[in-house]
Amino acid sequence: MPPVDDLPSFLHSVAPILDRWGYLAIAGVIGVESFGVPAPGQTIMVAAAIYSSWGRLDIFAVAAISFVAAVLGDNIGYWIGVRGGRRAVHRFGKYIFITPARLERAERFFARRGNRIVVVARFIDGLRQLNGVIAGITAMPWRTFLIYNTIGAALWVGWWCTISYLLGTHLVEIIEQLHKYLYWAIAAGVLAAGGYVWWHLRRRRAREAVLTPAAVEDVQA
Repeated sequence: MPPVDDLPSFLHSVAPILDRWGYLAIAGVIGVESFGVPAPGQTIMVAAAIYSSWGRLDIFAVAAISFVAAVLGDNIGYWIGVRGGRRAVHRFGKYIFITPARLERAERFFARRGNRIVVVARFIDGLRQLNGVIAGITAMPWRTFLIYNTIGAALWVGWWCTISYLLGTHLVEIIEQLHKYLYWAIAAGVLAAGGYVWWHLRRRRAREAVLTPAAVEDVQA
């Protein structure tokens, strides 16, 4: 194993856990994160995949354990939401840093996006931890949740394990380089969104201008 000083900084916090518990650490951390407990699930999975690139762990075992832990953890969260409901989450959520305001924001976002958000929730911090709980509270059918959740977990695990294994410690260097262009990317996104809104409003006004004379004619007739 390389010296700790040579590891990416984000590995320093989870390296001792991986060194001592190995695959059990992956299962435990991802599992508890998936039913609402703030834990570095994604970080430890990325770290384990990088360890695999050094030959310290098996990448297929890391991916399989991460996937199973994610699906099981989300299902535990789902049944917490079903059985305990909103009242229980409000009462005990403070012990795992789930405030009523945080739950309400996540739930509104969840409601607007429907079932599809279950797929992408794994990639969004906050929703990754509350995904199953919110699905249970909102009474999403369990089979529907299971299907979408399984797809989301597979994509999440597949993406991070593959990219972390292939890039290894260079992953951090690449992310740091991308951060240099973050503000340019945000500016481009804002301009694109503004352009779309302008185009949409202009198109709607054009339709209204066409419909208004027709409406007047109907009234006169």
